[in-house]
Amino acid sequence: MYDFIIIGGGTAGLSSAVYACRANKSTLVIERAAFGGQIVDAPMVENYPGIVSISGAQFASDLFDQAEKAGATFKCEDVLQIVPEEGFTTVVTDCGKYQAKAVIIAAGCEHKRLGVQGEDRLIGSGVSYCALCDGAFFKDRTVAVVGGGNAAFSAATYLAGVASLVYIIHRRDEFRAEPTVVERTKQLNNVRFVTKAKVTELVGDDELTALKLDVNGAPQTLDVNGLFVSIGQQPENDIFAPVALDEGGYIIADEKCRTNIKGIYAAGDCRYKTVRQLTTAASDGAIAVQTALAELF
Repeated sequence: MYDFIIIGGGTAGLSSAVYACRANKSTLVIERAAFGGQIVDAPMVENYPGIVSISGAQFASDLFDQAEKAGATFKCEDVLQIVPEEGFTTVVTDCGKYQAKAVIIAAGCEHKRLGVQGEDRLIGSGVSYCALCDGAFFKDRTVAVVGGGNAAFSAATYLAGVASLVYIIHRRDEFRAEPTVVERTKQLNNVRFVTKAKVTELVGDDELTALKLDVNGAPQTLDVNGLFVSIGQQPENDIFAPVALDEGGYIIADEKCRTNIKGIYAAGDCRYKTVRQLTTAASDGAIAVQTALAELF
């Protein structure tokens, strides 16, 4: 029996662990893959308050060390089920069962990937899934955004203020983004549209240098320095039933990170929210712990 079980070892989960341990509560962090979360792939982080510049891998390593030194216990296991019971919650993994007064779900979500040759190899070397996080590294360079929704157009608009040229690549000639957003983006003089197109391969050895496209059935090569994939995110929250989810599969939690089940909280990218950044993930982790301390201990 632990005071806290935290599911997920990214920024939200590790921040939760730091706050829980500093409150002198026994804390278990369960992560199915590698601790650190998606930020590990970022070549540089320069938008976290108080840290001028740090690699994503170093940021994650430092946060893990901080949680470990605070007293957190870590297990690399795959959570299969959570079972709310009277006064505590049981977390079932592929290796055993654990119980806690408070459970914080900080499982994050995965960016949808293109699934083309070269993508995995060039993540952090020209390929990014967050324009706000990495756009500044492409100042005065040529970049491309793949996607046709509001998020893609928001990324392209931001990048247009940084890069010299921005391509928006979309598989159809109509966009899912709001018409006013599309029209506003079309007014930007350094944005170009490539429609009825799909990326078939990413080119580059150590860094991205070009995209191979299929444009309406014809092959084409586009020279770019950066590619921002904005085709959506995919949470994997079904295993957390009976915690309530929205239509997109994100956990419904209030501003205090409370779910519909007493004693179960959600922090970070796995919950419904409008901004997903390191700062908001860390904030969620702190809020979830403080809420649990006030309500359960």
